[in-house]
Formats: sequence, C-alpha cells, structure tokens
Amino acid sequence: SRISMAIHKSLFASLLICLLFQISHGATKERLFSDLEKGALEVTAKPSRESVLDAGIDKLSITWKLSSTATKEAEFTTIKVKLCYAPVSQVDRPWRKTENELFKDKSCPHKIITRAYDKSPQSFEYTLERDIPTGTYFVRAYAVDAKDHEVAFGQSTDEAKSTNLFSVQAISGRHKSLDIASVCFSVFSVLALLVFFVNEKRKAKIEQSK
Repeated sequence: SRISMAIHKSLFASLLICLLFQISHGATKERLFSDLEKGALEVTAKPSRESVLDAGIDKLSITWKLSSTATKEAEFTTIKVKLCYAPVSQVDRPWRKTENELFKDKSCPHKIITRAYDKSPQSFEYTLERDIPTGTYFVRAYAVDAKDHEVAFGQSTDEAKSTNLFSVQAISGRHKSLDIASVCFSVFSVLALLVFFVNEKRKAKIEQSK
C-alpha cells in the first residue's frame, strides 16, 4: 500500500542520513586532544568587569596570536574560538564532561567566533550570549587545518584550568518575548485540539448516517 511504501521510504532515508553522518564523522572520530600542539596560540580573555558577569549584558575582550613556540603554523587555515567550562562547573555534570576524543568532548560547547587564520595578533569583543548558563569559564582557541581538523590550540588559562577564570550569571526570570511566544503556542495548541475533536465528531456522524 501507499502508506507502507511511505514508511519504508522514511526508514530508508533515516538510515541513509545516519550512515552519512557516521561517515562524515569518521575522519575526526579518532582525533585526540592530547595529540594537538598545546600553547601554539597565546590567548587572553579580559572581562568587562571584575565581578560576576551577566549573560546577555557583559563582554569579554579576547585576543589571540601565534606563540613563538608553535611548529605547525603552516597547517593553520582557520581559528575557532570557544567558551569552555572550568573544572569546577563540570562536577556532576556529564553533559559538560571533558573527553580526550575530540568528537566526544563537551567542555567547550559555546562558539564565540571563527576566523581565517592571520599571522598578526587578532582581537574580538564578545558579548556573552543570553543562553549562557551560570558557571565558571575560560576561553580556548583551536587552530584548524584545511580538512577542518584541529591541529593546535591555546587557552586563556593554565594547563590545569585553574587561573584567569571568570564567572557568569545566567539570565534570571522570564523574558517578555518568551512569555508572549508561550501564550501564542498554548492558544494554538488549544485551537488545534478543538479542530481535531470537531473533525472527529463530524466523521463519526457521517459514518453513523451511512
């Protein structure tokens, strides 16, 4: 039947997507953080104020440049700067866990900026995103090659990730636009439910009249 054919096509498409996803990640699956050249980039992150920063309001002045000890510069094509969780904000949070396998690592989920590699010192003023959770952070910059593989990195903290950290306070309360969206969605859901029941009753009456 047409329904069974549609189901089979959907299942086949899902399997194909999963297969392509696995193939696309195959090249990076074995890449390890421990294999990257550490300290190849000198990174600083200066908060706009010394106290706890407010998400959606406060800023970071971020700079990065090539370290004098870097040996893989010839491979650099792109710099990816990310906001990373400090160890204190990873405790009992497996969804923020640091993993040596880069495709599994969850310690740097917040993207700040991606730029083409430039040998000269670079800077960027980053306003903390509104959805940044409460926590303690540092900044890391990855040097990426032409195959989109990380080859080196630098970070605004030491190797133990215990210095030059900063804390962020998430937005508290509900935002007005979110409240409006929530109300609209609720109204739409109720109307959709009413339409469904009306159609079901109409179908039932038609079936009884036959």
